[in-house]
Amino acid sequence: MAEAARLMESQRVKRLLVVDDADVLVGIVTRGDLPRIFLRDDDAIRHEITADVLGRTLSLDPSAVSVDVAAGKVTLHGVVRFRSLVPVVERLCRSVDGVVAVTEQLAWETDDTGTGR
Repeated sequence: MAEAARLMESQRVKRLLVVDDADVLVGIVTRGDLPRIFLRDDDAIRHEITADVLGRTLSLDPSAVSVDVAAGKVTLHGVVRFRSLVPVVERLCRSVDGVVAVTEQLAWETDDTGTGR
C-alpha cells in the first residue's frame, strides 16, 4: 500500500488499476482508499526509526546505525552489538508507517547466534 500511495502521489494520479498475475483487471485503488500514513515524507520516517526504533525501543547508540531513506526505502548501515539483533532491527523498521522496503547493511560485534557464519 505504501508503494502504491507514493506512486500515486509522485505521478499525480487519482486512481491505479489493479491487475492479477494474468493482467486481468481485478479492481481500482483510489487515493481515498489509502490511509494518509503511507504518504509520510522520508524525513518523518527517518526520524521515527532513529528516535523511536533505534533509540527508545532498542537503546542503541545513535552513532552506531545510520538511517538513509529515499522514497520510503530504508537503508541501514553500521554496527550493532549482537548478530541476533540484526533481524530485529530490520523487522521493527519494516513496521514503521510509510516504509516500503528495508535493506540492512549491518555488522555486529558478537555473533551470539551460534551459526558460526
